Amino acid sequence: MIRLEGVAKEYYMGDVVVQALEGIDLEIQRGEFVSIMGPSGSGKSTLLNILGVLDQPSRGAYYLEGVDITQLRDGELAQIRNRHFGFIFQSYNLFPELTALENVMVPLMYAGRPRRERRERAEALLAQVGMAHRLKHLPTQLSGGEQQRVAIARALANNPTLLLADEPTGNLATDQGAEIMTLLQELNQQGTTVVIVTHDPAVSAYGRRLLRLRDGKIVSDGPLQEAALEA
Repeated sequence: MIRLEGVAKEYYMGDVVVQALEGIDLEIQRGEFVSIMGPSGSGKSTLLNILGVLDQPSRGAYYLEGVDITQLRDGELAQIRNRHFGFIFQSYNLFPELTALENVMVPLMYAGRPRRERRERAEALLAQVGMAHRLKHLPTQLSGGEQQRVAIARALANNPTLLLADEPTGNLATDQGAEIMTLLQELNQQGTTVVIVTHDPAVSAYGRRLLRLRDGKIVSDGPLQEAALEA
């Protein structure tokens, strides 16, 4: 489904070049659950942003279902983001003035779905993540775990090819984090491809494949049990 070839990402801080990623070769198959780990500054979030087309590589090729999307224009990339990817962030990124239902309806609005269809789809997704009883609540009226459930429902709105999560349990208590990871695991078992970035080995253990980064390079990549033994 996804193939990166020789992907590098550089940032410029004045005259200083910061090498965030270097020579990344990676394939992700449909239906996988990939955990990405590494020390702070290893390039985890940069890699996730490139996978989700929130950022573009400085060099290299990114093939999505056989098409090199690094050659596409900004408008085309925006359409790909909306159609193929769902994003879950550590800070939830919900609109504070919108209810849970309205937050989930936002990506459906951008996709041009009729209002009735948007509402029915959002209600069904919130029910799927156990939030059917909180449709009209604002984010400030929800716990952290509930906000993350709403964020997951929103990420699923347009039937994404790939669900990308950046430290999805980082702001949650242990029990709430376990609930969120169990939900992501269930979604993966239903066919959704999931890639998460985490610093927590207990969170990474929900995946089936573990990718380790260090200094912008992949230093290990394999089934979770084998990768854990190598650590």
